[in-house]
This record gives sequence, C-alpha cells and structure tokens, in this order.
Amino acid sequence: TGTWGFEKISMSGATRSNVKNKAPAPIQTTADQILREAQDYQEVDPKPPRQKITDEDELQMYKMRKRKEFEDAIRRSRTALHHYIKYALWEESQKEFRRARSIFERALEVDYRNASLYLKYAEMEMRNRHINHARNIWDRAVSRLPRVAQLWYKYAYMEEMLGNVPGARQVFERWMEFEPDDNGWTSYIKLELRYQEVDRARAIFGRYVVCHNTTTAWLKYAKFEHRNGSSSRARTVFEQALECLADTEFATDEALFIAFAQFEEQNKEFERARVIYKYALDVIPKMQAQKLYQMYTTFEKQHGSREGIEEVIISKRRFEYEEEIKKNSHNYDAWFDYIRLEESNGDHAAIREVYERAIANIPPSNVKNRWRRYIYLWINYALFEELEARDIERTRAVYTECLKQIPHKFFSFAKIWVMFAHFEIRQRNLEKARKIFGNAIGRTPKKSIFTAYIDMEYQLSNMDRCRKLYEQWLAFDPANCDAWIQYAKMEHSLEEVERARGLYELAVNQPLLDMPEVIWKSYIDFEIQNEEFDRVRELYSRLLERTKHVKVWISYAQFETSIEQFDKARQVFENGSQTLKVEGESKDDRALLLESWKEFEMQFGDEESLKNVTQKLPRRVKKRRALDDENGEEAGWEEYFEYIFPDEESATMTAKLLELAQRWKKTSKPDEESAEIEEEPIKPKLVQKQPPRTVPKALVSYGDEDSDIDDDRDEEEREEGTSDSDLG
Repeated sequence: TGTWGFEKISMSGATRSNVKNKAPAPIQTTADQILREAQDYQEVDPKPPRQKITDEDELQMYKMRKRKEFEDAIRRSRTALHHYIKYALWEESQKEFRRARSIFERALEVDYRNASLYLKYAEMEMRNRHINHARNIWDRAVSRLPRVAQLWYKYAYMEEMLGNVPGARQVFERWMEFEPDDNGWTSYIKLELRYQEVDRARAIFGRYVVCHNTTTAWLKYAKFEHRNGSSSRARTVFEQALECLADTEFATDEALFIAFAQFEEQNKEFERARVIYKYALDVIPKMQAQKLYQMYTTFEKQHGSREGIEEVIISKRRFEYEEEIKKNSHNYDAWFDYIRLEESNGDHAAIREVYERAIANIPPSNVKNRWRRYIYLWINYALFEELEARDIERTRAVYTECLKQIPHKFFSFAKIWVMFAHFEIRQRNLEKARKIFGNAIGRTPKKSIFTAYIDMEYQLSNMDRCRKLYEQWLAFDPANCDAWIQYAKMEHSLEEVERARGLYELAVNQPLLDMPEVIWKSYIDFEIQNEEFDRVRELYSRLLERTKHVKVWISYAQFETSIEQFDKARQVFENGSQTLKVEGESKDDRALLLESWKEFEMQFGDEESLKNVTQKLPRRVKKRRALDDENGEEAGWEEYFEYIFPDEESATMTAKLLELAQRWKKTSKPDEESAEIEEEPIKPKLVQKQPPRTVPKALVSYGDEDSDIDDDRDEEEREEGTSDSDLG
C-alpha cells in the first residue's frame, strides 16, 4: 500500500490501482503551485559566449561563417522568406548594401507578390537614405501589387516627408486610377488640405462621389463644404446627393436626411428642416426610420408648435399600425384604430385611403363570425361619407358595394339592409327604401328587417301594407310569438278588438311556438285591458288544461285578487294546492303556492283562514344522502333540505318506526346509504349543498319571482329546539 492509499493488484500480467483511502490529502496542491514548480525546475539553455573580434581576419572569418549559416538555412527551405529577410538585414548591419539588395532580389524571385517583402526592402533603402533606390522599389511594388493600399500609403508618405508634394500628388493620382476605397480618397483629400489646396480638394471630392456613390461619401463632401464656410455649396451637395442616390440602395438611408435636416437647423432654417423630416418619413420604410422619428420628435419639441408635435405623434402611431397590419392584414381591430387615428387628424383623403385598404381585406372563409368585424368597417365607412364628408353618392356606392361583397347564399347581415333603407329615407327616396326592404326580405327574411319595414309603413300610416308584411312574416315563421303579439297589438291600437282577439286565438292554437308563455300572457293582458274578466277566467282554465305549473296558479289567484274577488282567489289557491298534491308535482312548487296563499290571507283574510293555511305549510328538514363518483364508487355525503307536509307526517312516522324495529331485529349496523334524519344534528365534513328550485321555462312569466320559504319560520323552529330528524 502506497502513501496515498493505493494498492497494486496484478491480474493476468496487468496492474491496476484501487483506491482504499478516499479521504482528502492533508496538504492540497493547486494548479498554480504545480506550474510554478515546473517553471523553477525548467533548465535554461546556456547562452553562447560573446566573441570579441580583434583584427580583419577574424572579421572575415565571422562573416564567412554567418553567410554559410544563412545560405544553408535558405538551401534547406528555399520558400521560407524570413531567412532571406534576416540575411539581408544582417548584411545591412555590416554595411554590405549591394549584398543586401541581392538577397532581397533573390527573395522577390521566390515570391514577388509578398507585400511585406517590398516593405522591408524599401524601408532598408530609406533608413540608409538611398532615396532613388527606394523610389524604384516603390514603383515596382505598386506596379505589381496595385490593390495593396499600404504600399501606396508608404510611397506617398515618403515623398511628402521628403518635401516632394508634387511627387506625393502624382503617387495619389496614379493610385486613384485604380479606384481605391474611401480611405484612399480621404487620404488624398487630407494631403491637399494640409497644404491649403481647397479647390484641389473640392475637385477630388467631385471625383470621389462619382467613384463611390454612397451616403458616406456624400456626407463627407457636405461636411467639407460646411467646414469651409460655404453653406450654399453644402446645401447644393445635399441636394445632389438626394438626386444621385434616388435610384440606389442608399435612397432609404436615414443618415443622409438626418444630416441634411441638422445642417438646416444649424443655419436657422427650421422650415426647411421640417420639410426634410416629413419628406424622409414619407420616403423611408417605417422599420428603417426609428432614429429619424426620434430626431423629428426632438426637433418639433425644440422648434415646433403644438400642431407639429401632434403630427409627429400621429406619424409614430401611424407607423405602429402599419407594422401591425403588415403582420396580419385581417386584424380588423388594428384597422379600426388606424381609421380612428386618421379621423382625429381630419384629412378626408387619408381617411378614405385607409378605409379602402381595410375593406379590401375580405375574410377568407364564409363563416359569419369572421365577417362581423369586417362588416363594421363598411358601416363606419358609410357613416363617415354621409355625416363627415357629406358625399351622398359615395355613401350609396359604399352600401351597394358592401351588399355585393356579402355571400348571401351562406348568411347575410340585416343591419346593413336596414341602414341602407334608412339612409334612402333620409334622402326622401321612399321607393328606393321599399325596394331595399323588399330585396332584403327576399334574400334574408329576418325579424329585424320585418320590424324595421313595418315600423316605417306604420309611421306612414300605411296599415294595409303593415298587415301584408305581418302576413308575410307569419307565413315565413308561424312559430314566432313576437310577430303574433306585435300584429295583435297593432290591431288593438287601431281599435280592431275582434281582429286582435282572432289573431291571439290563431296564435295559441299553433302546434309549435318558440315562447308560448309569452303569447298566453299577452293574450290574458289583452283581455284584462278590455275588462273581459270572464274571458280571462276561460283563458286561465284553458291554460291550466295544458300545464299545471305553479306560476299559472299564482297568476290566476293574483288576477282574482286584483279585481277584489277574494273568495274566488282563495278557491284558486285551494284548487291549485289539491292539484299539485294529486299530480305529484315538486314539493318546492307546492310549498311556493302555499307561501303565496299565506301572504294573500295575511293581507286579505281573517285569523281563521290564516290559521287554516298555516296548518298546511310544510316543515323543512335536513337530510343526508350518499354521493357516487363517475366509477360508481362512494365519494362522500351531501346534505340537502326536504319539505315534509302535515298530511305526510303520520305516514313518515309509521315508516320510521317500522324501519327502527326491523333494524333492532336484525341487530345490524345502520345502513348509511339509506340513512335519513338523525336525532342529533349531524356535522358533515363536506360543504352543505341545497339543490336550487327549478321552474320550467314555459311559464316563467306568470306570477312573481321565486322566493325562499319562510326563513322566519325556520328560525322559530330552531329556537324551539326542533331537531333534524323525522322523529324529532
């Protein structure tokens, strides 16, 4: 076992190490420490001793030995140019310039395209002030490698340092023939500016923007003119830039417009700057004009009026809506917001343009829900043309085109037909309005269309037309109770009582009605209004033959009470209670009827009649029943309330006693699933639930709203200590 807890085990000639002690070592070694120790233990190569040359022979021997080393290195690797450069620089240090040139020439024969080789060669000549040799090298370099900008820079720099400005200018002119990049032209211009040759620099700028028709070149040109104090020339440069870049990819570059506007702002030409900003916002795509919007907003806040600032805000919001519409052209909410924005601006041409673009995006499917928002675009468009633009012909054209776009074979919109007809009525074109209504009834005979058409004819006192329209409506939809009721009410308003009664009779005898309770109630109210009380009683009797709903009984009794026939009302309550008991209706309905009867007796009866009704009132008790889940397994218990009527008390008591006797006989545990009311109150773990009292839809209109059973009576029972069991 080693120091670190390893044990070497040999298995078939192989050796492996198993770690026994996995605890950390007492002294930890870091990576930095290992690297420092490796550096300390590294052996340093000994430096060769310095050799001191004392005479000419030793110097020649030294040169011969060094040249032999360099030649051997070149012989081993002929294409390695660094050997040539070291060799030539060593010869330069020995003042052997001819040998150095020879070595550079040998290197150029190996690779004449190496720019660094020319740089080293020319720099050697310049260091030793061999100017003509350097010029020759630069000429050869730029002739062979005209696309290497560094060679041109070095050549021109050498001529300028020598004070040969015409020579430097000549170098740049030779370079410009190859159309270099922006930096080359800029260097040439800076050369002229260093010697105050402004006209020459301006001429070079003119050639520069022709060679490089870019935003950067034009901005440099304009900045040059502005710095030299010529605002008119700078403005001319900006205008030329806009013209020359109009058909290029730089036409939508916001940098040029921003620079132009800032130039005008510096010259106190605020109106010019505002025009430039607006023109740029119209030309440049919105996604590329973020900075332009910010600059325009800042400009208006500094130099503009309130209207100008609002215009900037509107432009920004217009840009946001355009982006939303590009993402989804069927986003009608975005179109509505866009239209409201333009309407707030008040430009009718712009509003019409947005409306036309919006209505061009027809929903792709014939599903009515997807057409609802789209139709409101047409409605708002028509209202704008009629109310804001006051263009009647355009309004009529909008309605007509909208009706053409709607697929009437699948669905239609009655609102459009009605609005179109009302528009024609406002224009006093009654015949056109009637044609529109007639066309609408032929294509989509809806309730709203019949109602609007009938209302128009009724206001015009054309009763015969109203009757024909009602007859068409009922022929199309005989189950529509609203049509029967409106027709009868119209006849009643014309004092045609018999016609109205005949219509009601036809209505209640229809085999199918959408809301029969409404037509019966309207018929009964009609007879009450005409004080035909015998007919009312007959109607209630006919209705009770069809349904025994508690609301009908209560409504019947309330009718008798309203005409002060209290004995008949009491008889109605008595008949209703007996009928509900015999028919086995819901106990909740029976209890509701008795509560209404009690309220009637408290208001119009005496003590004896009130006592008689009170004795019939049920007692509300609390019970429990088992709940089953979806799989039919037991899922807990539920509490509910049930009404026990006095005539059921004795039967319930007898059944309970028999059940208890049977349980005692079997001496078994009580069946929890059939458990009823316990002697002591039960506190269940589940939330107490009480099923709501449901009333059929057919007779919701009769009587008052559902009311809870007398809560005061329940509180009195609790105070008296009434238990929650039948035996209590």
